[in-house]
Amino acid sequence: MPREVASELAPTGVLRAAINMGNFLLVTGKSPSGDPEGVSPDMAREIGKSPSGDPEGVSPDMAREIATRLGVPVKYVPYARPGELADDAEKGLWDIGLIGAEPQRAAVINFTAAYCEIEATYLVPAGSAIRSIAEVDQPGKRIAVTARSAYGLWLENNVKKAKLLQFDSADAALKQFDSEKMDAYAGLRPGLLAVAQARPGSRILDGQFTAVQQAVGTPRKNQAGAAFLRDFVEEAKKSGLVARLIERHGVVGRLSVAPPG
Repeated sequence: MPREVASELAPTGVLRAAINMGNFLLVTGKSPSGDPEGVSPDMAREIGKSPSGDPEGVSPDMAREIATRLGVPVKYVPYARPGELADDAEKGLWDIGLIGAEPQRAAVINFTAAYCEIEATYLVPAGSAIRSIAEVDQPGKRIAVTARSAYGLWLENNVKKAKLLQFDSADAALKQFDSEKMDAYAGLRPGLLAVAQARPGSRILDGQFTAVQQAVGTPRKNQAGAAFLRDFVEEAKKSGLVARLIERHGVVGRLSVAPPG
């Protein structure tokens, strides 16, 4: 292992891995012991984890494997939302971050190619005449979305005709989607299944408007570390590691191994 890589990715002697706790597909549980770094007991409860217990899932396991390759321990830095994780990229609070790779975030984070993908699509309310994704981005249509989510950032750049309304949380977005009788609610397909079940007659549209690219990032100053991470992710996909993690954590069919970068 080149000394420069370890000094960039583990300057404190441990790999501080920032984890988006809001992604229920990539963080599926917690371990029996251990204290997540960088999260208060109140925040831990807010994001669905006890004040003790490390996150578990595909994303934490990827971070753990990277730490093993570096020969250092891993310490998790949980974040409730991916936008907050990205905001801290230049503050020296974490060494790697596992979130969706989007152009806005790439301004401060050097991303690998994706290691897995998640389909993003729309849910439309009961009685809606909308039958295809192309029919959503039309004049007069209103789309509700969680602000600063990876798919929300994609919609910011790509919605041309409809009105995109962003909210601080999925709960807030859904509340307004229902009360204001909006035309579509944007989300990750696996999560929309429960949303649809709670709204009889609503439909999840076929296809996708984007696939969220889940990647590993490091602050842009870490050039040697970024090259190491890119090689690691490609090896993890080729060797079957990512596929095994998806199977281990029970998310087969909801997460897909990304194609080679």
